[in-house]
Amino acid sequence: MKKILIIAIGVFAAGAVQAQDVSFGIKGGGNMSNIIKTNDDSYNTEFKPGFQGGLTMEIGLGKTFAFAPELMYSQKGYKTDTFGGTYTQTTSWVDIPILAKIQAAPQFNIFLGPQVSFLTQTKNKFEGDITVQDELEEGSETFKKSIAGGVVGAGFDITPKIGISARYAIDFQKTDEEGNSSTPAFKNQVVQAGLGFKF
Repeated sequence: MKKILIIAIGVFAAGAVQAQDVSFGIKGGGNMSNIIKTNDDSYNTEFKPGFQGGLTMEIGLGKTFAFAPELMYSQKGYKTDTFGGTYTQTTSWVDIPILAKIQAAPQFNIFLGPQVSFLTQTKNKFEGDITVQDELEEGSETFKKSIAGGVVGAGFDITPKIGISARYAIDFQKTDEEGNSSTPAFKNQVVQAGLGFKF
């Protein structure tokens, strides 16, 4: 994973030197996340809302193509109905998407590329008929701390400095390799929508 980051930084640095233009920005928005079960389809889960926000960069390499790396904080996870209540797991990640951005039409663009994610916190919440219980890091000892994934999406430029975007991101690796007696092995998936500002 470290090698991927080093190569990516090198590519961006080389591209920035030769680029016609470089811009920076900020972006924030909402997530709807769930998991893809890999060993137990009977474990029913639902999408849960979350937040995402961070820094963006665009390295223009012509009129229709740009590299667009990002550094984002992103809440993922899922919720499920269990005996006596609802169980919600929220995992907090630092996502580094390494995107290729293509200007498909005036004001409209599409983007795709790999993503590296780093786990920073896990929070489990059980809401029962009588009690509410919050636990940090409970049951996350077997979770991977870094995950490779992919992103695909589209955006619309409201103005040259303001744009909206929507994307789908999925992990290529399992967060929990084996699962346990109460939860299955799984991969993260998330639908994201955001508003961005360029400086």
